[in-house]
Amino acid sequence: MFEIKKLAITASLLLASSLAFASDVITSHGIAMHGDMKYPADFTHFEYTNPDAPKGGSVTLGYFGTFDSFNPDIIKGDASGYVNLIYDTLMVPAMDEPFSNYGLVAEKVEYPEDRSWVIFHINPKAQFHDGHPITADDVVFTFNTLVEKGSPQYRAYYADVVKVEALDKQRVKFTARDNKNRELPLILGQLKVLPEHYWKSRDFGSSTLEPPLGSGPYKIDSFDTGKTLVLQRVNDYWAQDLPVRRGTFNFDSIKVDYFRDQTVMLEAFKGGAYDYREENQSKRWSTEYTGPKFDDGEIVKREINHQNPTGMQAFVMNIRNDLFKDPRVRHALDLAFDFEWTNKQLFYGAYNRTQSFFSNSDLASTGLPSEAELALLEPFRDDLPPEVFTQEYKAPETDGSGNNRKNIRQAIKLLREAGWTFKGTDLVNAETGTPFKFEILLYSKDFERVVLPYVKNLKKLGIEANTRLVDQTNYIRIVRDFEFDMIIGSFGQSNSPGNEQRDYWFSKFADHKGSRNLIGVKDPVVDVLIEKIISAHTRDELIAACRALDRVLLWNHYVIPQWYINKHRIAYWDKFSQPEVAPSYGDVGFFYWWLKQAESSEQ
Repeated sequence: MFEIKKLAITASLLLASSLAFASDVITSHGIAMHGDMKYPADFTHFEYTNPDAPKGGSVTLGYFGTFDSFNPDIIKGDASGYVNLIYDTLMVPAMDEPFSNYGLVAEKVEYPEDRSWVIFHINPKAQFHDGHPITADDVVFTFNTLVEKGSPQYRAYYADVVKVEALDKQRVKFTARDNKNRELPLILGQLKVLPEHYWKSRDFGSSTLEPPLGSGPYKIDSFDTGKTLVLQRVNDYWAQDLPVRRGTFNFDSIKVDYFRDQTVMLEAFKGGAYDYREENQSKRWSTEYTGPKFDDGEIVKREINHQNPTGMQAFVMNIRNDLFKDPRVRHALDLAFDFEWTNKQLFYGAYNRTQSFFSNSDLASTGLPSEAELALLEPFRDDLPPEVFTQEYKAPETDGSGNNRKNIRQAIKLLREAGWTFKGTDLVNAETGTPFKFEILLYSKDFERVVLPYVKNLKKLGIEANTRLVDQTNYIRIVRDFEFDMIIGSFGQSNSPGNEQRDYWFSKFADHKGSRNLIGVKDPVVDVLIEKIISAHTRDELIAACRALDRVLLWNHYVIPQWYINKHRIAYWDKFSQPEVAPSYGDVGFFYWWLKQAESSEQ
């Protein structure tokens, strides 16, 4: 009798435990990184779209570069711009929330409170352009293919997934290594879905110009290799009436023209060769967007403020090179860059100096470390630069006159401490006599006007820096193989940093060719802080971890920070209508616009 009672009690406890666990499982139309989602289950469209926007017409876009492949997910070849418009993803991010996803291919998502696993429920209506239904097997195939054969960034991004399985045709489950990666269900929601039946007879690891099969709002209509790509809207697109797609992708046809010269590209725009342009150079923006067509409104010129973190654009040093291994040397090179003069003379005062890897956001470190940051940093005090704890990071400043003697004197002092000395006017290694000489690799002539004054300042330190301009194809290859001394690079950030930080800074990826650890960072402290970012349960924890990482990266002087602007600078021919509300985050939202010509045809 005692044994029977004991078994009954045990069974009751197990049942109670099971029910408690079940109650902790969330099934929803979307998922937010922190806090609540903005849009309820019955929402009809995003606020920054017009659900009644008319479809129709053609637009032409310009693209700087070339292409010889339609596979953007491998390191081989130059992938075509805009090719991802042919694919759908499991979920879609809302551009008016810091980080929330809503269902597309996956009509709903299921996960426990601790997010140690996630199940995506495939929409039964989801299909590829050939009519083949999208199934859980396609998602499993996609994930395994990208991790095994795709760019190294996928292995970093999805490193915490230990198992992916198709539970049935409509459900795919991802299991995490543990419950520390709160972001994992959201970044898995970003996964594009590839058709297994198409790729099983093809080599995914090879670049290809065979137009691939997709499921998205567009498909490739025609192309001229390296010159032109034409995308055609899919009239019977399976998702066109879903809330996340209503009012989007309204152009019937998108033609993309490729250019190898920025000057030619701008003149082509002003001549009407293409319709829409985003500008990233202040001189061009200030001096070349002028003329009768701008004056009479035929071409519209606008600046749009945004709330996007602007990340870090910088001179990036490859610390695999012995020249840059000493942080005192890296600091000295930073002191030689005169941002104030550059901004005044070259940029018309348009930019702000970047002071953080998370600039233009609440994730950027300011002042001295908070208690929450100190709790993360204190265990590693002996392994970190002392300034992490005692000083607020400020990039070197000058008066903008072009005379930066104070910074040059400080730089020379640091270089001497690091074992460099002068032989005449040349800086040489005190032990070997080897001169301090390196190359700055560029792929655009636009940067020469920025780099050459910096080269001149380096000469004041006895350093010989040369610039080398290569075409985009060679540039990509050289950077992928880490065969550079210094480049101008960028590390983009979102409002919710996470797994991509591994690809940027994680020790394991420093020697993986094709990873985004361009610098070659191998720092156990950085590795720990990355995991703290990924495992953050609250926004406050995320902010503290990002700011702690920011301080460590800044005070190691891995890069020479450049500048940022918190505005989109766009110009377009006056042929478009736009939603009343613009996206708060992300890009301008061009693919939510529509043509006035289509609007008129519906009236």
